[in-house]
Amino acid sequence: MIESFSQQFTALQGWLFETAIQPLVYHLGLMAYVEPVYEGLGTAMVGIIEIAVLVALLKPLERWRPVEQWAEKRAVRADVLYTWLHRLGVLPMAIFLLLVIPFNELEIWLRMHDIVRPNIEDVMPWLERNSVGAFVIYLLLLDLVEYWLHRWQHKFNGWWALHSLHHSQRQMTFWADDRNHLLDDVITSAAVALAALIIGVPSGQFFLLIIAGRMIESLSHANVRLSFGRLGERLLVSPKFHRAHHAIGVGHEGVNRGCNFAVLFPLWDIVFRTANFQSAYEPTGIRDQLQGRDYGIGFWRQQWLGLVRLRDAFRRAGGGAGFAP
Repeated sequence: MIESFSQQFTALQGWLFETAIQPLVYHLGLMAYVEPVYEGLGTAMVGIIEIAVLVALLKPLERWRPVEQWAEKRAVRADVLYTWLHRLGVLPMAIFLLLVIPFNELEIWLRMHDIVRPNIEDVMPWLERNSVGAFVIYLLLLDLVEYWLHRWQHKFNGWWALHSLHHSQRQMTFWADDRNHLLDDVITSAAVALAALIIGVPSGQFFLLIIAGRMIESLSHANVRLSFGRLGERLLVSPKFHRAHHAIGVGHEGVNRGCNFAVLFPLWDIVFRTANFQSAYEPTGIRDQLQGRDYGIGFWRQQWLGLVRLRDAFRRAGGGAGFAP
């Protein structure tokens, strides 16, 4: 079944490219970019399928047992735009592929100087023979990287100035997962892609890892009263677990500047003592919004205000990023 779907997908991608995209590429004189454009088309098609699956599964889930209901949903519209831009775009994959060339050059240089870089397969040789096991290990390791990136997003004033846009959504739905400042996206995507290259993730598998992670993240942001149970809450990030991370106060204040930083696996919050398994479904947002601070409603204003906050953070730190107070 999977093989059949893959064949049909490839056939549709080829047909769309030959009939609609390739003539345009030739007309614009961009023949040198035919291959990346073809790959980009495939990524966009996967994004459309992703969004269709999310709407089909998570929309009914949010209607079933919503945490909150709103008469006016204008604040959610920008999140829908973020989702389409992110899922149809190729940012994580593009950065990964851009880093492949210089990284391979570094590998060649190291080998010429008899320096052997440790590979994850050297530590776990069985990964070469177990693709599912390798996928899970890579998912765990990249989630560990994202856990610490997430903590630093809260810890440093400059980074929080950008990341706070994600936390400013007071009407959180599954669309809110991709609500990020574009500069923040570039930084985190580059860091994750670099980590993936260092541990030896194949490019094809990296794409699947990104898709799996995005689907789980969308679920964790859903506006639904849903817990995975005492054991399940400790195995996979649920909407209940992640809502605490977005809660006003506890989600971005305190000694650790928040809680429940893990993107996929609560294991990392448990190990590093940042887990909060509270039972309440608290309102989401940032405390200074209650005092009237504007984080913007529309896409462009949100992006602009993020840059303004970044500028102010550097001014307060005297030119340095500084730590969040």
